[in-house]
Amino acid sequence: MKKIYLFLLLATISIASVQSQILDPVKWSTSIKKISETEYDLISKATIDKGWHLYSQVVPDNGPLPTVFTFEENNAYQAVGKVKESKGTTELDPVFDMVITFFSNTATFTKRIKLTGDKGTTIKGEVEFMVCDDTRCLPPAYVDLVFKIPAPEKSAETAIISENTDNTETTEVGIVTIEDTLVALTEKTEIVKDSVQSASETSKAAIKQTKKQENRGLWTIFVVAFLFGFTALLTPCVFPMIPMTVSFFTKQSKSRAAGIRNAIIYGIAIIVIYVFLGAIVTWFFGADALNALSTNVWFNFFFFLLLVIFALSFLGAFEIMLPNSWANKVDKQADRGGMIGIFFMALALAIVSFSCTGPIIGTLLVEAASKGGIAPFVGMFGFSLALAMPFALFAAFPGWMNSLPKSGGWLNTVKVFLGFLELALAFKFLSNADLVLQLHWLEREVFLAIWIAVFGALTLYLFGKFKLPHDSPLDHLSVGRLSLGLIVAAFTIYLIPGLWGAPLKLISGFPPPMHYSESPYGVGFTKMSGGSSTSTAEFPEGAHLGPHDILAFHDYETGLAYAKKIGKPVLIDFTGHACVNCRKMEERVWSEPKILKSLNQDIVLISLYVDDKRPLPEDEVYISEISGKKLKYIGQKWSEFQILKYKANAQPFYVLMDHNEQNLIDPVGYTPDIEEYYTWLQNGTGAFKK
Repeated sequence: MKKIYLFLLLATISIASVQSQILDPVKWSTSIKKISETEYDLISKATIDKGWHLYSQVVPDNGPLPTVFTFEENNAYQAVGKVKESKGTTELDPVFDMVITFFSNTATFTKRIKLTGDKGTTIKGEVEFMVCDDTRCLPPAYVDLVFKIPAPEKSAETAIISENTDNTETTEVGIVTIEDTLVALTEKTEIVKDSVQSASETSKAAIKQTKKQENRGLWTIFVVAFLFGFTALLTPCVFPMIPMTVSFFTKQSKSRAAGIRNAIIYGIAIIVIYVFLGAIVTWFFGADALNALSTNVWFNFFFFLLLVIFALSFLGAFEIMLPNSWANKVDKQADRGGMIGIFFMALALAIVSFSCTGPIIGTLLVEAASKGGIAPFVGMFGFSLALAMPFALFAAFPGWMNSLPKSGGWLNTVKVFLGFLELALAFKFLSNADLVLQLHWLEREVFLAIWIAVFGALTLYLFGKFKLPHDSPLDHLSVGRLSLGLIVAAFTIYLIPGLWGAPLKLISGFPPPMHYSESPYGVGFTKMSGGSSTSTAEFPEGAHLGPHDILAFHDYETGLAYAKKIGKPVLIDFTGHACVNCRKMEERVWSEPKILKSLNQDIVLISLYVDDKRPLPEDEVYISEISGKKLKYIGQKWSEFQILKYKANAQPFYVLMDHNEQNLIDPVGYTPDIEEYYTWLQNGTGAFKK
């Protein structure tokens, strides 16, 4: 009978949550597994409703929030390694329109610990996660995890499983029956949920599109790496070695056929050496770990320092060289002749040219690492193919050598040019770290000012206004150098309007976004809708420029007080930084002239970000009415506010209300139809005027 009552209770709760639009698509349970007398695995299992996705611990930039586990420090145990996750699905996410690893139905996360004290200890943790279906995402959720290590008298084989809900004690295996019942109930109530949810399964066409996008990404890496390889050929360390190599094969080969064969072997050896380097990087870090490194704050800062060092090397401050003893030993092996000798000749090329190719290879590996997977392997193949082809072709056809330009000062100019590019690229990685930490040290204006300075200096260099170490005397400008200088000068001039808010689509993705700046239209100036300009000093306290320069507030009380002051209704916009459909509404619906006019003139906009990870001020910290825990972040405050007041937790969610905080019209969620949203907006504002 107890089970029947429990079943009915759970059914009531599930149906009620559906009807109130409070979605709870993920249930967490915990268990432990004994590995040895002192080692245990802490297992966290997520049961996910049909149509919803839980995301991996590693996600790309500008994607959803990752799943994050934290464990309370306890002298009774030590952590062993990181949290491992079960194999998810890596494909095109229809919400974020990017290739992401996510989990459907179930996901298992394992954390290994080593006991340092007595058994019988309790380990507490927390999981922070974000869940989406194919049309929307829920705000970040925080669930407590409890793991009880059995006391010595208990059987080591006993699995402890607990349902992590408030006021529920951890019990033994019997709770599995309840969990199974809940899963079964979830399946039985799908018909009810479908009445308010618009979840849909990923189609085969989407999967095919995913594969195309993955292949396109690898092809991009290959093409970029191929161009890097040709660029490396034009450096002072590599270009002069072409005639030397051709001369060697011409003298050593007894026939033309033998010369062509040896040249092909030499080219293949170059490819094998560099591809092996890419394979080592992929194997050492792991295909998935590379992406994790590229999105880590400290590794972005490390990449920044690394590229600055590479840039200074190219500019002539110093040379990055491998030990001379390596080159000497390899040269001796190259004298052995045959295929082994040819291989060591290729290795000698890689070592001797490292002072020029090293920074290029390093930059390439950094960029490839940001793609994850086998990108470093593919990148090294493209680089080595471009590097090997000229050596092999000129060795096979020595007569082509006559068409090559002579070595000279222009080679160092290429090297310096690459140094300036390395320096500009370095600040992209510093910007990534700054964006994650939200330090606002490298805002859009500062980033663009640095790039203008870098490319402006490059322009002056190409026009011969100053020289760097290792530069030859410049009596006149060649046509090629003048043309390149004009292109760089034009690009520099193109960047300048960005300081006053120009979008700069040519470099989209490199500078910080428009909103991450002192002012979208330059310090002390903002462009409001309709072409008028207003000083930021005229803004009401607490206001800021929202999408399309709509005056908006981030604080509920401040925005409501301003609405009462000017006599306009309030539009509450429950949104999120990682909410893609929120951005779609802003870009496609709010940008419609008649809707934009209404948002600017008829309402006061209050945008509440439910995934705002900034900590709450100490005097505003309070205990959640829902979870009974302290709320740590601003986003949690607004998420709880939405749930308690409007019985909903999905975004976007729009509420039109009067000064008494009463709804003027029923709230709406994602409404991509422009006419439908405009009608809703007009009906709400019209009700306020009556």
